[in-house]
Amino acid sequence: MSKVCVRAFSVSLDGFSAGPNQSLENPLGVRGPELMEWVFPTRMFCAMQGVAGGETGTDDAMATKGFDGLRAWILGRNMFGPVRGPWPDESWKGWWGEEPPYHVPVFVLTHHPRADLPMKGGTTFHFVTDGIEAALERAKEAAGGGAIRIGGGPGTVRQYLRAGLIDELHLAVRPVLMGAGEPLFAGLDLDALGYRVSEVIPGERATHMLLRRKS
Repeated sequence: MSKVCVRAFSVSLDGFSAGPNQSLENPLGVRGPELMEWVFPTRMFCAMQGVAGGETGTDDAMATKGFDGLRAWILGRNMFGPVRGPWPDESWKGWWGEEPPYHVPVFVLTHHPRADLPMKGGTTFHFVTDGIEAALERAKEAAGGGAIRIGGGPGTVRQYLRAGLIDELHLAVRPVLMGAGEPLFAGLDLDALGYRVSEVIPGERATHMLLRRKS
């Protein structure tokens, strides 16, 4: 049975997982990269960029574990790109160039239909217009029992949490105060939803919190 998870998901001390005003120039929102500064120096991230070297250590190990056993991803439309409303054309193919880092099927939540988009390296983007449950069912079929990662953004994670569809979360808590942006926990009572902190792991630039939902 596929495990549905959130992995290596950054959050500030004041609860934001993206900065405000996402745009082509600011894909993570204004100041958003500060949330990801724990992963940028790691060997895993350097390898993804085709660069030798990078730091090993706890942050690298936690980032690397984020890809263990993954067979499908689910993304909100904002994670795929800054285009809003109906697709004007099919020229936008994501933030990542011709070979995205997923290498498995990726299901993108959207209100506007678009044809499947195969990319180099085994990634195919499938655009799902009939909701989070439909996307999850398609991801489970594609995953064949492997893990499914809910990749964000924060609004997408909130929807799946509220619906009780996420089994475990790995949150990388960054020691920064954003003050504004997209909150991860707004309107959620994680305790009432059955989540418990199962492990706390100090890293070099983030504290890694593992939460699991009681069966």
